[in-house]
Formats: sequence, structure tokens, C-alpha cells
Amino acid sequence: MSEPLPTTRVIKGRGAASNPEGRFERIRHQAEDDGWLREPAEPVRVETSVREERARSVISRNDSPDIHFDQALNPYRGCEHGCVYCFARPSHAYLNLSPGLDFETKIYAKTNLAEVLLGELTKPSYVCKPINIGSNTDPYQPVEKHWRLTRAALQLLHDTGHPCTIVTKNALVERDLDLLEPMAARNQVQVFVSINSLDNRLAARLEPRASAPHRRIQAIQNLADHGIPVGVLVAPIIPALNERDIEAILEQAAQAGARSAGYTVLRLPHELKGLFREWLDVHVPDKASHVMSLVQQMNGGRDYDSNFATRMRGQGVFADLLKNRFEIASRRFGLNRARETVLDTSMFVPPRVASPQGELF
Repeated sequence: MSEPLPTTRVIKGRGAASNPEGRFERIRHQAEDDGWLREPAEPVRVETSVREERARSVISRNDSPDIHFDQALNPYRGCEHGCVYCFARPSHAYLNLSPGLDFETKIYAKTNLAEVLLGELTKPSYVCKPINIGSNTDPYQPVEKHWRLTRAALQLLHDTGHPCTIVTKNALVERDLDLLEPMAARNQVQVFVSINSLDNRLAARLEPRASAPHRRIQAIQNLADHGIPVGVLVAPIIPALNERDIEAILEQAAQAGARSAGYTVLRLPHELKGLFREWLDVHVPDKASHVMSLVQQMNGGRDYDSNFATRMRGQGVFADLLKNRFEIASRRFGLNRARETVLDTSMFVPPRVASPQGELF
């Protein structure tokens, strides 16, 4: 069970300000002030721990009509980037952990990822379709420097001629240029770099352990310089907080070599509603009510509307304004070609599993 931590406090290097119980917990903790005066405490520091997980399967299938890929692969559960708005946070509740600080400090590494992926690709029934790496948690989060699970999966896809797409907000993706470049030459990879603000101070509070915005722009340029198709994702757009940067992000990304662009608005499923409201109270209390008022306007009067038709883009006047701004800027900077890249699946050769009897040919 998650340990409760003080609320409404800035925790150095972390996005969440507390560790609330997940929605499946039967026990609830309630903090109460006993009235005793206390000296100001030292800033709280919470260390990251990584737990090994033996996965039974690693390729997940998608049937959501508003998501443009059929298959996905996530090397890690939890994400050290600590983005307070991350829609994947509630998934930690399935592990009996908190979607708050637990999500960004208790990471699960699928240490047998390459082995299980190999087995899935060898199945006679397997149909080759591009695999998205990083649909739930970032495949290039800081712990990847040590565990190299994304690298192992990418190596296998490279060796078998299997196409993939990658979504990240970490410049660590540049480490794998030696694999990405030949895959791009075969039209088998496309990378999307997520940037939702150009304000370093705001980014440091929203996504404390992700690469700085200017560093992500530089990563776009480095990828483009190596011939890798790269796009920019302005995600999520948070009204009255980072939406002022939409046009500037698209302009800088296009200048760096991005070919396409996409966006989503803020989504607050399950426990994320409370976590984000808490973050607003801690970091931007003067804007909190205004931000949530606009969020609710885009969600039919609620904090979140899960309707497939509107959850990514929102609804209402403000959502329409964001859509128009994004489309106009995308056309202006030549980024409205998101569907032009179609990855090649024809060169996929299923890997051979070693047999104790050897092979004749």
C-alpha cells in the first residue's frame, strides 16, 4: 500500500505533491492539523526505485477509434518524468500503488521485454503492423539510461525489418540514432517529440524530469539531420497555462526540421482530477479556478469527459478556438502532413527461435 505524504507541498524534482490512495484501495488516509506549531520542514526528497517485472506479453492492441495505431509496446510501468498531467497515472492503481508520487518514483522495468517480444513476433498468427513505443509511459525516461529496455526492443525491430513509431519528450532518443537512421532509410520509423511549453520554469514544474523544451527542439533537429521523419506533439494543451505557446512551438519545431504536428488537450481521468487540482493550488493558485473553469467548458461542464469523439480535442467554443489556432499555424509552417508518412511493413522477416536440433538451412 502507498505511504501517505504531506499534501500541498512542493517536492523537489517531482510533479505530484502527494501520494493519494488509488481508486481500488479500501483504506483511506486523512491528514488532520493537530494545532501544534511546527518549524518549517526541509524540502521533501523522494528517491526513485526500480522494480523488475517479468512480463507475460508486451504487445498491446488498441481498438480506440481516436488513437491512430493498432499495436503498442511500453518497456516501463510508471514514469520518472513526473508529468503531473500524465493520463497514465491512474494505471498505477492496478499495482496497488498511488497514481501520485508512487507513479513517478516506483518504476517497473519489464526486464524480459526483448525475450517476450521475440516470442510474439515469431507466432505464425502474427500480422506485421507498426508498433508504437511509448503510448503510455515514456520509453526514454531517465531510468532507460541504465536499463536499456527500449534499446533492446528497438534493436530487435531493426533486425527483423519491423516498423515502429516512437513518442518521447526526452533527448535520450538521440542515443539510438545508429538504429533509427537505417530504419528511416527503409521507411520503417517515425519519431514524435512532445513539447507543450517553451517556458523553462513552467516546464520544470509540469514535467520536472523531462528534457528542457529547448533541448527537445534540438533533438528534433538532430533527428531530422539524420534523415529520420520527426513530428512534434503539442500535448497536452492546458488552457490559460501553456496554450499561449502553440504557435511558437510549431514555428520552432518546423525550423528544426519537423514534418508534421499533432495536439491533444488536457485529460483528467480518475485520480488525475484531484492530483492536477492539487498541483494548481500549489504552483499557480491565482490561476487555478480559471484554468479549471476552461477545462470544464471543454468537457461538457465536468473535469473530464471520456467520450471518444471529444476527449482528445475537447468541445465547445474554447476547444474550437484551439483547433483553429493549431490548424492555421500548422498550415503556415508546413506541418499539416501528419498522414503522409506510411511505414513499410513488407520487409518484416519473423525472427527464428533457436532450436536444440539446429537447422538444416
